Amino acid sequence: MGELRHDKWKGRTGGLPWMQRFLILWLRSFGVRSLYCVMACVIPFYMLFGRRGYKASMSYFRDRFGYSALKAFAAVYRNHYVFGQVILDRFAMYAGQSFDFVMENGEDFNPLLGQDSGIVLMSSHVGNYELAGYSLKAGDKPFCALVFSGETQTVMQNRRTAFSRNNIRMVPVMEDMSHIFELNAMLDEGGIVSMPSDRLFGSPKKIRLPFLGKEADFPMGPFSLAVRKGVPSVAIFVMKEDTYRYRIIYRRLASSGGTDRKAEMASLAESYVRVLEEVVRRYPHQWFNWYDFWEN
Repeated sequence: MGELRHDKWKGRTGGLPWMQRFLILWLRSFGVRSLYCVMACVIPFYMLFGRRGYKASMSYFRDRFGYSALKAFAAVYRNHYVFGQVILDRFAMYAGQSFDFVMENGEDFNPLLGQDSGIVLMSSHVGNYELAGYSLKAGDKPFCALVFSGETQTVMQNRRTAFSRNNIRMVPVMEDMSHIFELNAMLDEGGIVSMPSDRLFGSPKKIRLPFLGKEADFPMGPFSLAVRKGVPSVAIFVMKEDTYRYRIIYRRLASSGGTDRKAEMASLAESYVRVLEEVVRRYPHQWFNWYDFWEN
């Protein structure tokens, strides 16, 4: 059973393992502020040599938000800089540091924790969703998070340790789709399944929906799973607002509620994409899909 790969994005944190271990040691002593300034000077090199991501980000700001060339260039820099902060914040958590979390619409999620039904949490590659898994607890419900397993050993080991403190188990995405059996079993037990719901990988099943003024493809898997199991779905976004503060945004997703499963899946997907667009418009610099997301 092989790990899944994607031709448009790596899904892998930069740096050699020894560099990442040194970074954790540094953050234990000096904190993230000490590296934010250094990173601000390094970002231009990433923009210069990471041409594919740079061009995709420029297109995102110019085509989706109508920015001028100069404004888009400044936005691309900020986009890279915030992403660097997000990565450093993850390593800061590995080093034992903590962050403050402000809840928005917690009433869309918290009452579900006391129910017997499973829950599908739908995340995306905006903000820093992973950080919430290191800090928040889901009561007595078992919890599994679908993850891309192509990360470095250092990151995967620290992820596993941090998640295990909150009773969260990682489920890697596999080429043979065997991870689907684990997700189904978790929902049957009344647990929580967390899935990224913006990128296409694994199953070829997709749905094309309007997003930020142009149609884009979204994976059907998360919406199909939620409808087939008849469990509630909640979109979750963890957005950086200050050095040590994040906002966790919950949105309960509604479907048409009809008897036609395909129509209900499409309705649920539309609900998710509407919320995703709302959040991305609110935090445009925290969109971290650095490839042509709207490619036909």
